[in-house]
Amino acid sequence: MADFESTLVVVPARGGSKRIPGKNIKPIFGQPMIFWPLMVLSNLVKARNLLVSTDSDAIIEIVESKGLKVPFKRPKELSDDLTGTAEVTSHALSWFEKNIKPVEYVLTIYPTAVLLSESDLIAAMDSLSFDAAADSIISATTFPFPIQRAFFKNYRGYAEMFEPANYYHRSQDLGESMHDAGQFYLSKADAVRKGKILVNSNVKIQTIRRNKVVDIDTLEDFEVAEEKLKIHMKNSTIPDWKFIN
Repeated sequence: MADFESTLVVVPARGGSKRIPGKNIKPIFGQPMIFWPLMVLSNLVKARNLLVSTDSDAIIEIVESKGLKVPFKRPKELSDDLTGTAEVTSHALSWFEKNIKPVEYVLTIYPTAVLLSESDLIAAMDSLSFDAAADSIISATTFPFPIQRAFFKNYRGYAEMFEPANYYHRSQDLGESMHDAGQFYLSKADAVRKGKILVNSNVKIQTIRRNKVVDIDTLEDFEVAEEKLKIHMKNSTIPDWKFIN
């Protein structure tokens, strides 16, 4: 049974974004982007179990308007383009367990996860809690076409396959491949403490339908995300919501 009371939720929301300035709080379908995943989380976790890790005063002001206290600003050394999500999550966990309480799980949610599903989070928590050997769960979705037949433009400007031998295989005979859905990672807290990530631990997969996945890195991505969000919210109204302390 999903237990979010013993879970720390971390939302890494850096203020600097070069391709889409102010991306994490840019209005999308009438709300700052970060509000969409927070809206879903408000049905699952209490404010005291959620940390927004940010270096931005503007982001702090916006999330605190929804009943979330941001108790620290992310250090500068963890706020550049080279800092990975794992480092930010580890920092947040260390702060939380030192200042608040120990936890069993750490759930990292991206502020760009505008199509985040409550049911996917519950399913991931149930799956991880019943698997003693697993360290984490990653949200993932399938590629629409076999990556084994991918090609690139070579130095002469012509198409060249990464794996030429797969040219002779039918698409349906090649194994299904998946990629990070960019929505969430759920880990046992001990795995985070030990620095376990995708390449050095046992990571399960929570499959997300492709129509619920969008990676927002460019303005074109943003437009696609807004169209998907409009479809997702069709005939629905945006609730007046706040976190419960």
